[in-house]
Amino acid sequence: MLLQMAIDRVSVIEAERIIRLAEGRADIIEAGTSLIKDFGLTNSVGFLKKQFPGQAILADMKTIDEGEYEFRRAFEAGADIATVMGAASSATIQGCQRITREYGRTYMIDLLGLDREEIQALRGFEDAVFCLHIPADCAGIGLTEMVRKNMEPLAGMRRIAAAGGVRLETIPFLKAAGIEIVIVGGAITKSSDITKAVMDFKEALN
Repeated sequence: MLLQMAIDRVSVIEAERIIRLAEGRADIIEAGTSLIKDFGLTNSVGFLKKQFPGQAILADMKTIDEGEYEFRRAFEAGADIATVMGAASSATIQGCQRITREYGRTYMIDLLGLDREEIQALRGFEDAVFCLHIPADCAGIGLTEMVRKNMEPLAGMRRIAAAGGVRLETIPFLKAAGIEIVIVGGAITKSSDITKAVMDFKEALN
């Protein structure tokens, strides 16, 4: 299992500090949507990629339209992975897929708010990472139920991630469910000891 550390609602300098405290233990660093909106792609994704060139950086674009344009900009800024909403049109997701293939990168489809039938309709994008996601506004309530309910329509999909209030005690369930990428935000970034928190998650995942 891979650990994705999500960084949101902080300054870029604070994001850099958090990443250094993680000491390279996070497999993927997520430049969260708020970080990108507050500082722009160049000053968030671009800045972090320059500081940590060997680190996989995900740009949480949450693209819903203008897929080719937004993904091209994300990859030009240095992102290794970018996100598109599963609620976007098929044409938008196809555009994101095309640009991802052009750059040889990875795309993640965020399934936030989708029901089983809508998730099932996305099965044509087998090369994507599918992210089962509880909204931040829900404070992580309902994550395990949501994962349990939606693993069936994703059966056979190669890569699945889970996000939204993930805690250490959630890991055994996510592991048993077949989740590949565990996305953790505040449980690490708001910890009083970020280095220990990352180490604890990596130990649980391994």
